[in-house]
Amino acid sequence: MKTIKFLTIIGVVALASFTLSSCVNDLNVTPLNKSISTETTTFSNTSGPYISYLAKVYAGFATGGIQGGDANVDIVGMDGGSQAGYLRPLWNLQELPTEEAMCCWNDQTIGNFHALNWTASDVFIKGFYSRLYYQITIATAFLQETTDDKLASRNVSSALKDSIATFRAEARFLRALAYYNVLDMFRNGPLVNDASPIGSATLPAYADTQTLFKFIESELTDCQTQLSTPVVGNSNQYGHANKAAAWALLARLYLNANTYLGTSDTKYYTSCIDNCNKVTAIGYTLEPVYQNLFVTDNYNSKEIIFPIVIDGTNLTSWGGMQFLECSATASDGSYNPLNAPGTWGGNRATMQFLDRFKSMSNYQDDARYKMLYTGYNHTSIDDQSDFKQGVQVFKYSNLSSTGVKNTASFASTDFPLFRLGDIYLMYVEAFLRGGSGANQTTALKYINDLSKRANSVSGGNYSASDLTLSFILDERAREMFWECTRRTDLVRFGKLTDANYVWQWKAGVKAGAGSDSFRNYYPIPTADLTANSNLKQNTGY
Repeated sequence: MKTIKFLTIIGVVALASFTLSSCVNDLNVTPLNKSISTETTTFSNTSGPYISYLAKVYAGFATGGIQGGDANVDIVGMDGGSQAGYLRPLWNLQELPTEEAMCCWNDQTIGNFHALNWTASDVFIKGFYSRLYYQITIATAFLQETTDDKLASRNVSSALKDSIATFRAEARFLRALAYYNVLDMFRNGPLVNDASPIGSATLPAYADTQTLFKFIESELTDCQTQLSTPVVGNSNQYGHANKAAAWALLARLYLNANTYLGTSDTKYYTSCIDNCNKVTAIGYTLEPVYQNLFVTDNYNSKEIIFPIVIDGTNLTSWGGMQFLECSATASDGSYNPLNAPGTWGGNRATMQFLDRFKSMSNYQDDARYKMLYTGYNHTSIDDQSDFKQGVQVFKYSNLSSTGVKNTASFASTDFPLFRLGDIYLMYVEAFLRGGSGANQTTALKYINDLSKRANSVSGGNYSASDLTLSFILDERAREMFWECTRRTDLVRFGKLTDANYVWQWKAGVKAGAGSDSFRNYYPIPTADLTANSNLKQNTGY
């Protein structure tokens, strides 16, 4: 079973109070009871309040409210399941603008993402932006209330201080993760840090791309010293951020650094390789069966470095895995191999994504290809509203690795936010881009290990000549599809808006078309620009 202890205590923090007016001033954020004093009620010299508060920071990545099913929403006025959660909006903004996903629904502006036609007033963009700054704000509040001086004033014991030091490191990691999403998606935004006056009318300062990058880099570098040493596989540390999680996020940050900063410095690829090497030295291993990374007992995997923990009984949301499983199956229930808790008929892939597999020899034997369903016999999306047109994706399962059905009303599969397969691919790409600290022998081994895992019949036969950047972009699609990396990958390779790299309905044209380069990132929501005069809108919006 999942051993993360935070699952059963997230409700405790609802009784506490941090008078959190929004650090993103247009948002009506009400995570806690504002009528109770923080100093006298929330924290004490016992461990419970600190654990409960940190649990809420973690839970914000899994659910949109204080109560199950996104009830008692964190961000008032927005739906916690579809708009202002974390995983579902992350998936929407990362996958829908690419060849890997297209939604057939007519929900508000959801169709604009595949059409590369969103605006600064888009509710889904505002929702994710709001979630990120909500996470940043509550993590920062926790850090402000656990300084040495604050703990001393409460007569906290030395032993508890040691535990809180680790809690603080985890909160810093989670804040850095949210800031990484801000950098990757928006490139700039408000800077809320330990010195920010939370709950006051003071407007947060503006942070440009370079400022955000340096802040994330510094936070992840510094917090490593207090994060736990990684334990591979399921343990009482499962679900907590550890040193390997920080290294994995740093690797991703450095791999994309030149894209973010507009530079061409190979030192970032060297730093990416450095952090990949730290992760691989720990002893993580590829999950022998690819499908078992995406099942209800994937917490046993020795490949997953850091998950978003989902529990169909104790930590429930209409976003997250519920969304990924239910939206992948036809609404008439005609075919539900996932045991999805509902059949919503929403998201499928384009035929160009299918072609990423068909370009390989013996692709039919590839375990990843077998997650794609073409049984409706209409891989071309001629009618955008017809779910059975396109390529159905059955990746995330509500079954265990042995086929046991989850009987809870909500999905219970954890989302592998960072895993070893991605580390392997980042290592190879950074090597091909000129980074030091890697070698061709190891790079080729990593690619062949992934290939053999995917295809036990004929995989693992790549040679050095196959290792090209074009191959890596395609292999990332085959290995990492629907794992919230594709938009970032396409931007890094200069393909998201490229008129020569198209898929059906890209930019709203059936045959696919190019788009303006400013679509490589999202706009700062209009509401926050109006509320905070310090902010600047991205070019083109």
